[in-house]
Amino acid sequence: MNTPSSERIHISIFGSRNAGKSTLANELLGQDLSIVSDSKGTTTDPVSKAMELLPIGPVVITDTAGYDDEGELGEKRILKTKQILNKTDIAILVINKSVGKTTEDEKFEKLLQGKGIPYSVVFRGKESIKEKTVQEIIRLSSSLQNKKTILDGLVKSNDTVILVCPIDAAAPKGRLILPQQMVLREILDLHAKAIVIQPEELNETVGMLNVQPALVITDSQCFKKVSEDLPEEIPLTSFSILMARYKGFLKEAIKAVSVIEKLKDGDSVLISEGCSHRRQCGDIGTVKIPAALKKLTGKNLNLEYSSGTAFPEDLSKHSMVIHCGGCMITEKEVLYRMKCAQDQKIPFCNYGIFLAFASGILDRSIKIFKNNISVCGRKNDARIFLLHAHFYFVRIFYEFIEPGNHRRKCCPPAGKENMQERSIFLQDPNCSEQILQEC
Repeated sequence: MNTPSSERIHISIFGSRNAGKSTLANELLGQDLSIVSDSKGTTTDPVSKAMELLPIGPVVITDTAGYDDEGELGEKRILKTKQILNKTDIAILVINKSVGKTTEDEKFEKLLQGKGIPYSVVFRGKESIKEKTVQEIIRLSSSLQNKKTILDGLVKSNDTVILVCPIDAAAPKGRLILPQQMVLREILDLHAKAIVIQPEELNETVGMLNVQPALVITDSQCFKKVSEDLPEEIPLTSFSILMARYKGFLKEAIKAVSVIEKLKDGDSVLISEGCSHRRQCGDIGTVKIPAALKKLTGKNLNLEYSSGTAFPEDLSKHSMVIHCGGCMITEKEVLYRMKCAQDQKIPFCNYGIFLAFASGILDRSIKIFKNNISVCGRKNDARIFLLHAHFYFVRIFYEFIEPGNHRRKCCPPAGKENMQERSIFLQDPNCSEQILQEC
């Protein structure tokens, strides 16, 4: 499997028109990817190419339009250039040596600093600056955080893991979807054992094993059926939830479910995906999640959709965002989208978390993270993590933080029919305020 774009280091080249950006991009790639001309504004759209840049490894080099472009069309090109910042890990700022640093260069440099993007300024003359740029990229790459793993702390050597991968009309022809590929490869790297099946084969597979599986990971769309068929003592989660954890927004996604049953008629919900694909019958984003929202809330909601790079910065009209796992976009871009929502106080959920909540099995799907520090950052955050996930998780709190304490009543399961009872539960001071004190 080739390294997907979302798992590569993204190196973007910025500068004014005719600063030499495209020439540098071609030199780094060793091929004529971008058209080079003395005419200003030759590069009109971002152009990206994946490559192996040793000793760093797999990267994506992106050439961009000049940020000093002019006119109505120029403003659109500048906007496209600035959007590239949302997925840039390392920036190279090219300055025309004969012109020197301009006001536009200084403005863009401040933009890089404000976004916390590691960058280097290189001055382009007639001579090649390829080697100098490569050395700067190597230097800057050392500041990037070490790569996390999807199954970190969940699977170890010799464990048996079952992957439930439905093959239906929405499945890509002849291959597994990216999260399934990534998880399968990581299991092999860990010298654990992977069993890949379809949902209807789960009972037979579990029954024929001599050891209990360490974990079952399922596609979110068959979460409920898998949970019903799987013995309670076997840990269960979904590929989408694992991706939310891997990309760094699991905690935020769980907090967001508290809003679902507060949605009112006419509220707007944005359902967003990081990739673009033709919608099929039974599509998870445009069919299954909308149907679950309707069943769960009983409200007439205004649903809007986005896909690929078309994520709106202004989310003010929305009451909630439900985002995919983000396997096709970088962690940086996922977290940028989450921050857009946070800054506007819009809850930012995840496909897997939402579908688990809608199926009444969210507590089970996140049990495996209860002792995993990386979910929250600090060990003590585990209590805060569960508390902020709303009153729905009171049961988890007492099951895992205070084992054996089963006397207090638990929050009723999700569903329109239980809304009044859940509302009463939330207002019970013995349930909510006491937990606050204990945390």
